[in-house]
Amino acid sequence: MYNSNFMAIAEQEAESNLKTQEGGPFGCVIVKNNEIVAKGHNTVLKCNDPTAHGEIVTLRKAGTALNNYDLSGCELYTNAFPCPMCLSAIIWANIKVIYYGNTAQDTKKIGFRDDFIYKFINSKFENKNVLKIEQHDQDRTIKSFNDFINSQNKIIY
Repeated sequence: MYNSNFMAIAEQEAESNLKTQEGGPFGCVIVKNNEIVAKGHNTVLKCNDPTAHGEIVTLRKAGTALNNYDLSGCELYTNAFPCPMCLSAIIWANIKVIYYGNTAQDTKKIGFRDDFIYKFINSKFENKNVLKIEQHDQDRTIKSFNDFINSQNKIIY
């Protein structure tokens, strides 16, 4: 169930970057059983890491705090609708509820490319001006997948 106090903390995390300049104005909180598991904000500039978005940073902290990559039962609060990368990571983490404040259009208005990436995905990756994607050597690369099928130590998401 939504709790505005957690969104306020996500917004505080986002606002902290206006002073620290560690990254964009994005903050996140992950909650389980109405308790904060982790909180974080964008650290792209601090870490020189294009994946250090607020949600990714917070997912990493939550996994460490819970000693588990599976964050089932957690809820995520973020001050902005997650970008495609973050949305994918949230899904991989098995989080089933996201509460967000600002829209992807709001994010576009302040200069971020989330909407551009969503449009590329919706084009079924056919816009070669954005990214060229080609498949090669599947006969070689399929070996590890086939070996995985026969492995006793499987991690399935």
